[in-house]
Amino acid sequence: MKEVKIGLIGLGFMGSTHWRIYEALENVRVVALADVDPAKRAGDVSKVVGNIGGGDNSAPLNMTGVATYEDAFEMINATDADIIDICVPTPFHSQYVLAALKAGKHVFCEKPLCRNLEQLEEIRTALKETDRFFNAGMCIRAWPEYDVAKKLIDSGTVGEVKSALFRRLSPSVDGNAWNNWFMNDEMAGGAALDLHLHDTDFVCHLFGKPQAVSSFGVRGVVSDNGIDHIMTVYNYGNGKLITAEGGWCAPNTVPFEMSFQIVCEKATIKFGADGSFKVFWNDGKIETPDTGDASLPTGWHRELKYFTDCVRDNVQPNLWQTPESIFNAVCVVMTELESVDCGKTLEVKYV
Repeated sequence: MKEVKIGLIGLGFMGSTHWRIYEALENVRVVALADVDPAKRAGDVSKVVGNIGGGDNSAPLNMTGVATYEDAFEMINATDADIIDICVPTPFHSQYVLAALKAGKHVFCEKPLCRNLEQLEEIRTALKETDRFFNAGMCIRAWPEYDVAKKLIDSGTVGEVKSALFRRLSPSVDGNAWNNWFMNDEMAGGAALDLHLHDTDFVCHLFGKPQAVSSFGVRGVVSDNGIDHIMTVYNYGNGKLITAEGGWCAPNTVPFEMSFQIVCEKATIKFGADGSFKVFWNDGKIETPDTGDASLPTGWHRELKYFTDCVRDNVQPNLWQTPESIFNAVCVVMTELESVDCGKTLEVKYV
């Protein structure tokens, strides 16, 4: 079986998470690493923290056979990696995506894909001019409970959706990353862009492109004027009530929560804050759906295995996402940011 080689840019929370997943995958190997921090280039991730999951960072990573670089552009042009995996702050995503595609590499880019619509258009143009594969880290599409919920709805088994509520509430991530960039609104876009985007994306994945959004939020609770908590109603013009809420205002002692409740004609699908996953049928029956392969417990595991398999087998990835679907979700969340600031319902303009 052909080995898939990875060039990883950034060894923060998501980069170290990806590293461990690649280590566990058969015939996948990180061959190159770029990071501005010399300690991380030496495999020291002891200062890396996150708001959900993550492994034991006390032990150094095994850097045997890994070429290290301070400059990511140098790595992209020097490495024989098949895939460039980009796990750096949001504003830098597009420049590395463009460089990696130009170098003939397949690209996996963490979310959010980009910081603004101008960067989105640059990425879209570059993808039109290449045959390389591209995926973005919209892991909730692949997260087992969310994926099963979509399959139940798409199958018609539970009937038509009447209402849906998605929540993603994190403790504050102040101090959790390089140069505390999450607290810099110009870089991160607040919780609205960095966190809530996951649920916006899944709403689009589940229901398609909304016509308009009405968003309410609060700025500057923990960050430097970013939208730190947001609530959005997605208008599909069909009478369904689709809402999502996200924020990172709570102190770091508060547990992370991601949850949803989807009320349908025949049943309600509920993923609880405690991790429980049930289908409550109208006739009183309660089921716990099978979420699949326990060796791939998260959307991170599933998306990275799928993408590396696609590269190995030379199969265009399309299981959970297409580039166009990711672009659409970015347009929606950017409209949400505008809606918060103007206090009005806004039609979504898709580019």
